[in-house]
Amino acid sequence: MKLVVVCGTRPEIIKMAPVIRELEKRNSDYFILHTGQHYSYNLDKVFFEQLEIPQARYNLEVGSGSHAEQTARILTGVEQVLLQEKPDVLLVEGDTNSVLGGALAAVKLHIRVGHVEAGLRSYDRTMPEEINRILTDHCSDYLFAPTDKAKSVLLAEGIPGESVFVTGNTIVDAVLQNLSRTEQKSNILDALNLRPKDYFLVTLHRQENVDSRHRFASILQGLDRLADEYKLPIVYPIHPRSQKRIMEYQLNPQNLSLIDPVDYLGFLQLENNAKLILTDSGGVQEESCILRVPCVTLRDNTERPETVVVGGNSIAGIKPEDIHRCSKIMLDRANNWQNPFGDGKAGERIVDTILGGK
Repeated sequence: MKLVVVCGTRPEIIKMAPVIRELEKRNSDYFILHTGQHYSYNLDKVFFEQLEIPQARYNLEVGSGSHAEQTARILTGVEQVLLQEKPDVLLVEGDTNSVLGGALAAVKLHIRVGHVEAGLRSYDRTMPEEINRILTDHCSDYLFAPTDKAKSVLLAEGIPGESVFVTGNTIVDAVLQNLSRTEQKSNILDALNLRPKDYFLVTLHRQENVDSRHRFASILQGLDRLADEYKLPIVYPIHPRSQKRIMEYQLNPQNLSLIDPVDYLGFLQLENNAKLILTDSGGVQEESCILRVPCVTLRDNTERPETVVVGGNSIAGIKPEDIHRCSKIMLDRANNWQNPFGDGKAGERIVDTILGGK
């Protein structure tokens, strides 16, 4: 059986790494196709190096653009590779344009599709990611649900039970495989002059937040208020898109430490040692929950409700007063919740399922 693993962004590389490691361990016939949706060194190549996985055989270098432009370039580029390589199964992970473009190209060529992290729903169709994950789920042959909750979502949407497999989330595999290496290979706390559990960490990049001046300004105001009250550094590794919008909107956050995007091991170290994490990223919600670091989500909803149910996350929205209220709740809460995303063997289960279903 020949497999192709499609990646396009840093979260996909991180979450596919455990699957790739398992394929390597078994000397499987596979290759990596990178769409190039993320294309800077800090958002891309460094992750292959630090995670010690092979570089992609193909890189489509699609770059940025509108959703239609980017998805179209991915769709046509992936199709050309699939026609040349003729794999049996294509694997995608998550909810990006790379995921949807890869899945559509494969299914139209009658190549089986496996969707890692299937069944997540925010129930907010204004989010492009929500459309991507729904469409990908409904054209996949193997749906690898991270939790029983995700499985129940898929079954309720009419997807056959024999196509759904609860595997846990590969993010647990990645965290457990790499956490000890952060102390050996990263000294980012020293570089930023930070003390463990004496700073807040922020990530903020989603389109619905940073492409709205009102939402972005409101969140930054809430973060400024937190910095002023708690007198702690707030570290914000800023995505290029977010940096561009700050300049475009002429926003001037007063109390935030804006730094360049951080490599994987450095960011994992920042997460593990933070006192509080504030984010609009789904993956960071998961990682903070696994690491038992309190999290506040800067969105109106989440497709990771398990993090809220176990007590590791609070949904704040964008109003400064709500960000402040939710931050206080999480800072006062004991961080003894249980990780809801599995035992760190998701990659093994995913490969077992595919190779066992020849």
